Amino acid sequence: MARLALNKASLTKLNRQLKSYQDFLPSLDLKRRQLLGEQAKAKQALVEINQQLQELEPMIASELIMLSNQEVDLTDIVKVVGVDTVEENVMGTRLPKLNKVDIQVRKYALLGRPHWVDRLVEVLKTAVELRLQLQVAEQRRELLAQAARTITQRVNLFDKVLIPRTQADIKKIRIYLSDAERAAVVNSKIAKRKKGAAA
Repeated sequence: MARLALNKASLTKLNRQLKSYQDFLPSLDLKRRQLLGEQAKAKQALVEINQQLQELEPMIASELIMLSNQEVDLTDIVKVVGVDTVEENVMGTRLPKLNKVDIQVRKYALLGRPHWVDRLVEVLKTAVELRLQLQVAEQRRELLAQAARTITQRVNLFDKVLIPRTQADIKKIRIYLSDAERAAVVNSKIAKRKKGAAA
C-alpha cells in the first residue's frame, strides 16, 4: 500500500473517494437484499418441487399397484429426448430456467396393454419433469447463494474496510494540516517578535 501523502491534494482525493464509496454502498446493499429475496424464492421452489415428488410416491403405490406385474414390459416406455433450458438474468446473475422438456413415449398397443399403462405413462412424464425442475431449481439456488455471498463480501468491503479506512486517513490528514497551520502561525509570531526585538 502506498504511503499516505499528508497534503491538501491527497485530502481532496480522499474526500472524493469517500463520497463515491458512500454513494455506491446503498445500491450494493439493495442488490444484496434483492438477491437474498430471490434466494429465498429459489429455496421455496425447491421445497415445493420436493413436496410434489414425495406426493407422487404414495399415489403410485396406491393407484398403480399393478407395477409389480413382471409380464408387462415397461422398459423405456418413457424417455427424455430433449431438454431446453434458457438463461434468465436476475440481478446480474445468469440463472438457468427450464423452458421445455421433450418426452418420447414408446409406442404400445392400446388394446394389447392393460388399461393402467396409460396412467403410468402420465405419472412417469410428471415425475421426469419434476426431477428436471428439481435439478434446475438446485442450480438456481446454488448460483443465487454464490452471487449473494459475493455481493455480501463487497458490501462488507465497502462498509467495514474502505469507508472506515478512508475516514481514518482523512482524519490523519486534517490533524496533520491543522497542526502544520498552527505551527506556521506560532513560527510567524516568533519571527515577528524576534524582528521586533532586533529593531
